[in-house]
Amino acid sequence: MLKLFTASEAQQTILRRQRGGDSTYPQSFLDGLAQHFGPGTTPEGTVRAILDSIRTDGDEALRKWSAELDRVYLDSLSIPVYRFEEAYRGIPDDLRQALKDSAARIRSFHERQPLPSWTTGEMGGTVGQRFTPVQRVGVYVPGGTAPLPSSLLMSVIPAQVAGVSEIVVCTPPEPDESILAAAYLCGVDTVFQIGGAQAIGAMAYGTESIPAVDKIVGAGGLFVTLAKQRVYGIVGLDGLAGPTETMVIADASANPAWVAADLLAQAEHDPLASAILLTPDATLAAAVAAEVERQLANLSRRETIRFALEHRSGVVLTEDMDTAVMLANDYGAEHLCLAVEDPQSLSEQLYNAGGIFLGEFSFEVLGDYVAGPSHVMPTGGTARFASPLNVLDFVKLTSIVALDPDTCRHLAPTAARIADAEGLSAHAAAARIRLQDSTGEKI
Repeated sequence: MLKLFTASEAQQTILRRQRGGDSTYPQSFLDGLAQHFGPGTTPEGTVRAILDSIRTDGDEALRKWSAELDRVYLDSLSIPVYRFEEAYRGIPDDLRQALKDSAARIRSFHERQPLPSWTTGEMGGTVGQRFTPVQRVGVYVPGGTAPLPSSLLMSVIPAQVAGVSEIVVCTPPEPDESILAAAYLCGVDTVFQIGGAQAIGAMAYGTESIPAVDKIVGAGGLFVTLAKQRVYGIVGLDGLAGPTETMVIADASANPAWVAADLLAQAEHDPLASAILLTPDATLAAAVAAEVERQLANLSRRETIRFALEHRSGVVLTEDMDTAVMLANDYGAEHLCLAVEDPQSLSEQLYNAGGIFLGEFSFEVLGDYVAGPSHVMPTGGTARFASPLNVLDFVKLTSIVALDPDTCRHLAPTAARIADAEGLSAHAAAARIRLQDSTGEKI
């Protein structure tokens, strides 16, 4: 089930990134779309139709798509606030405490992230920068095949730390009590039971019930990602999430049962998830593959896991650890786990990853729930240039310019000369007029 690859084989298969995305879809998936939207419909076309209808028909379109796609007929798009506390009080005591512990660590981590507003008078007058929070943020919380209260915590709390004044949450209809409990724990008072592309459209364009936001964050499935891509520019985005992925670099010191458990945990998310082991140790590779088979039999989502492991995952037997590092940097995994004897030294050679998990006691599942950093991380190789969701995603940097008269007169000729070179005579004139007195004479 867990295939073995050489480094060169893996580079042509499971490690190969397709820039521009993979626009091929299983025929069964396309057949399902055709039932709702007509023959020949693509996911991109489906999302375009949904978004266009929401922009035109607002709440009416949201109710229509919820009935057609989710089989839920909504009287109210919003969930009453009193339901949040009911859910919080009603969930098991141990789950309530787990959510509280997770929220506390997430908040503590993000409160340590600096937001350095500053000014200086050393350049003539005052120049500087000022951070201000985004005013209204939309958070999408997936609901699909597994409720994800952790995603609400991981997205809402950094926004609160940044000072966002209004947070709007959208999650698929009839959300699990744990999601409402997490909303109560965070102090969120606006949750709409709208999922998929229609939620993204509602938050981007605004409807009679749902306010338009300034930025949308949070991961989702294919339709959420395509919708976010389409509304970018109307609103800001945290990123475009693809299927989740983890990469483990392991040496002979690794515990094969633990490595296997970590790969299985990642594959559990999604049939399109990737769980990849890089190791120069053939004995470990065989032991991990055997452990995967043994442990899989006892897991509830084994069909999802099996599909992910057979199609987008595998063990890559590398010549040495240097080759593993090279492959990891080229791949840019969302999660990069170091099950090696000296993880600190190895981590210093790695620069493309959403999160690096050092040692087998810092396993990725802790990052999913309670370590502290947000688990909303860059996927699809975007860790080459993108970061995990953090406080900086919820603020804007504004430049401050307050120059004194002497500095103005000193800089104006420089600005005018560059404007002349660019053929922008009005720019040049606006600079040179500052060099004249009220009679037009040069100062």
